[in-house]
Amino acid sequence: MVDPKIVVKDLNIDYGGAPALKDMNFSVMDKEILGVIGPANSGKTSFLRALNRLNDLDLGCRMKGSILLNGKDINREMDAEEVRKKVTMVFALPIPLPMSIFDNIAYGPRRHGIKDKKKLEEIVEKSLRAGYLWDEVKDRLTSSAMKLSGGQQQRLCIARTLAVEPEVILYDEPCSGLDPISTAKVEDAIRELKSRYTQILVTNNVKQAARVGDKVAFFLMGELVEIGEANQLFTAPKDKRTNDYLTGRFG
Repeated sequence: MVDPKIVVKDLNIDYGGAPALKDMNFSVMDKEILGVIGPANSGKTSFLRALNRLNDLDLGCRMKGSILLNGKDINREMDAEEVRKKVTMVFALPIPLPMSIFDNIAYGPRRHGIKDKKKLEEIVEKSLRAGYLWDEVKDRLTSSAMKLSGGQQQRLCIARTLAVEPEVILYDEPCSGLDPISTAKVEDAIRELKSRYTQILVTNNVKQAARVGDKVAFFLMGELVEIGEANQLFTAPKDKRTNDYLTGRFG
């Protein structure tokens, strides 16, 4: 039997006493794409931030329970820097660094001690190819990343996370500000990365979760209502609340 990549056990999170997540229990398998859906204030982003310990930066955040990565508790057996190298995040708003396309991708590897120019060039090309961006930028790597379109900037941010060789990639509404063509390219990149990475996609677009996810989890008011294979959850949800959300009765 294959061990899960991520195991969430009795996870509870609150901010200043206001609960954000309640008694979460589930697992994510290696190289699986998990879509996470649910209305606003359902705890989706709090869950992502817990996975790479960004909640550590919020002094009002309190967490109970555990999150295991490869069998190790990320809060008790790993330091935050180690977690964030293994578990990277792509945010809703693409935030390229104010430097060249090349230097955006090389930034992380350089921080981790890689200085050799040839090695950096290899990492940059490999990462941009994996992010479905290489063919569009290979002739202007020295130009500013700020000149890229919104969709290109988001794929640049995906490539930048790949450059540090993570094991898990988190996406927090990565296509919320993109046009349909750019969205399709980001989704293509996510599907292409499935062979090498475990990925968790938070999205308000239920059709996107159906297109991309192997499994889908439905969060509601901080609780996990249902998790299952994407085809099953979208065609025959087990919980009435899931069906009501998917059919537009609320949310």
